[in-house]
Parts: sequence; structure tokens; C-alpha cells
Amino acid sequence: MDNVSLTLTEDHHAALYAHLFPGDGLEAVAFVACGRSAGGDRHRLVARQIFPVPHDRCRREANGVWWNADDIVPLIEQADFEGLSLVKVHSHPQGYQRFSSIDDTSDAELLPTIRSWVEAKVPHGSAVMLPDGRMFGRYLWRGDEMPALSLINVVGPTLRFWWAEDSEPEEAPLSFGEAQDQAFGEGTTRQMRRLRIAVIGGSGTGSPTIEQLMRLGAGHLVIADDQGIEERNLNRITYATKDDADNERLKVEAAAADIERKGLGTVVEPIPKAIQTPEAIRAVSQCDIVFGCVDSITGRFITNLLASHYLLAYFDTGILLDAQQEGPDRGRIKNILGTVHYLVPGRSSLLTRDQFTLQDVAAEGLHQNDPAAARQQVEDKYIKGMQVRRPAVVSVNMFASSLAVNDFLARLHPYRHIPNKDVGSIEFSLAELRLTADEEMERCKVMGRHLGYGDRRPLLGLPECGE
Repeated sequence: MDNVSLTLTEDHHAALYAHLFPGDGLEAVAFVACGRSAGGDRHRLVARQIFPVPHDRCRREANGVWWNADDIVPLIEQADFEGLSLVKVHSHPQGYQRFSSIDDTSDAELLPTIRSWVEAKVPHGSAVMLPDGRMFGRYLWRGDEMPALSLINVVGPTLRFWWAEDSEPEEAPLSFGEAQDQAFGEGTTRQMRRLRIAVIGGSGTGSPTIEQLMRLGAGHLVIADDQGIEERNLNRITYATKDDADNERLKVEAAAADIERKGLGTVVEPIPKAIQTPEAIRAVSQCDIVFGCVDSITGRFITNLLASHYLLAYFDTGILLDAQQEGPDRGRIKNILGTVHYLVPGRSSLLTRDQFTLQDVAAEGLHQNDPAAARQQVEDKYIKGMQVRRPAVVSVNMFASSLAVNDFLARLHPYRHIPNKDVGSIEFSLAELRLTADEEMERCKVMGRHLGYGDRRPLLGLPECGE
């Protein structure tokens, strides 16, 4: 049986809820047009756009809703033209937690009709929303059966996951996770066992992030990094040895071997490629969560763009060691600063949070592909000088990584006194012993244009990412 899931942003979910539960106790219906992440062992439907069916165009009752098929013909035609998957979503105001016989009759007529109309051989689905916001669903694809969607999840300030009853995780080792369940909420380890999490970058903050996620019980880790281990990495990569450095062993290879050796049940998928490559994009698009642990502008931009396309919860970790630039104390550290950004697709981005500009992205790309031309443009003042490598200290990396992972846990099982919606990023200064939560920033129009696009040609809409 195929593994098909549905992902929405919190804004999608809120729009659906407002339409499906207007307060009159009657059912209502809407459709979700979805892009996809296909080609792996999962088929993720990622919401792109919500299409409510107007209440006055429906016959609405407490236990059923009917609408004119002509009203959704334009939507089906759009799905056919763009190769989209369509998911019907309706409400059960009475809280009935199964598909009703009326639903069965409706879906048996609707889903085959959509499938026959849309030329692309893609899954289409039907889902129910309950008064408390929970959802469950099913899909039609290759045959005539309608199996359950394995997962419906919502990416927002708080992460919500609703799993099908038959998608139980493999049993963790005895007593594994009891302490963290006590600390962060019952079922934390059970939830972690079901998640697929990507870590971009296997050094710096990536190494301790991988270690923490493994010991928290992550079921599946995708690690993307195209570099080998060097001697200078040994001061900060937890899984690296002198022998690894001498042999320039790939970071992802060493990380995978370390995870497998510890035997805690985490499946690891090493991707020895940079994030802008098709192999890495495809693998990360199959995940639920992504941790960005690279300091290159290109890597952070691509990861942000990928998270927008595939509706991934994105944690970005950055560190800056601020040193005295001039005078007798030149080189002395003035401050140690860092930020953990949490980015919800469709809202703010690293661009609107002033981490870099599109000009910076172009400048770094030129620096990598044509260093001579980049130097000339710096001299001509077309682009500003690029900082290629940041200093790295293991204790600082671990501090920042721990903040990111604990932020993730707070969004999985809220434990903070501050609501998650009020924490868009967390800044720290070790010199000032300061920890500050900043609110969400303005929405990003650049990233917003790509929301829920999923797979496309070329990948991410970028020729350099084409297959």
C-alpha cells in the first residue's frame, strides 16, 4: 500500500476551519489544491490553495452536505492543466470520527470522476475536519480502494500531527525516552519515532543537532552534506575521529556509521550532496522537519525556498563571533552571538528577517562559480565583500544547537510560558548573558509565491537545481 500524506500550513487550516464551522451546526465543504513530493517511499500532498464552496451554493444539513458539480469544474480543469492533486475537505459538526455512509457514497462518485478528468496519474483525496480542528482522510490513486492518509499535519507556530490508526511506529528499545516524555510531555518519544527529519550540514551546529535528534528518538534522519572531514573539523564534530580526517571520510558517511553503531533505532539516510542538488532536494522534500545548519547564503536560501515549496517546518541556526577589528586588541572576541530562526511556510523568511538579500545570494553564487568575476565586482562596488567562513567553537555550536532542538520540542509539545505564536526567533548573547525571543516578522512575497508548489521542472523553479 502506498504511503500518502497531506500537509497544510496553519493559515490553510485556519481558513478551512473558518469556512467549515460558521457556527450554525451544519456541514460545509471546501477543496484543497495540492502540489506533491513524489518519487520516494512517501507521497506527500502539500497544500497550495484553498477553494471554499460557498455556503449558499450548497444544501447543508447537520449530517451531510451536497453541492453543484458545475461549481468545481473550473477547479478540476486547473488541476488537469497544472497536474495538481485535489482533496475535498468537509466538516462533521457533530464530531463523528469516521466517514459516514453519505461520505462513502459521495467519495465513490467524486474521486473517480476527478481521477478520470485529471490526466496526471496522481492521488486525490477526501478529508474530514472535526470541531476541535483534528483531521483524518483517505485517498484514491492506482486502484479502486480508498486507504487512509497515513498522516495529516499542520505546520505552524505549534506543530500538529494526526496519524492514521494503522501507522504505528516501530517499538523503541525498552525504557527509551521515559525521561524526555516526563520532561516534554507524554508521547514525545512516540511522536519522534514517526517523524522524518532533515539536517542540512554535518559540521558546526549540524553535528550536535544530529546527536540530539538521534537520542530523542527520531525515527528517520536525512543528513545532507557534500564535504569530507578535515583536521580542522575535529574540534567540533562529535562523531569524527582523527582517522576520519586522515582519510577525508565524508561527513554524512561518518555520521551514518555513528548512528547505526549506537543502535537506538534511528534510520539514517546519508546524502553526500549539497542542498542545491536534485538528490538532496528530493530527499529533504520527503521530510516533515528541516534543520538548517549551514552558514552559506546559498545553502540557507535554497533550504528556505525548499521549505516553502514542500511546506516543511524550518529551523535555521546561525552563530557570529564578533571580534575586535583594529587596535592592540585586534582579534579579541567582543561578543558571541547567535540566532535560532523558526520559519513557517507562507509567513516570514530569512529574507524578510534581514539575514541576507537576493543580491547577497547572487554575489555568493558568483563567488563560487567565477571567483575572478566576483573579485572584480567587489572592486567595482557592484557587490559587497563576502565572508566565506565563520569561526567555529564546539561549546558555542552545542549551545545554539540545543536552543534549536528545544525550540522544536516546544512546538511539538508546548512547555514554555510564552505562547509559540509569540516566538519567531530566539537570539542569544553569551557576553551579555542574554536570551531574547522575537516575534514573527512580515510575510515574504518572494517565498510566498512558491508556497505548496512541490515538485516542478526545474526543481524549486531554479535552472541550477534541474535534473
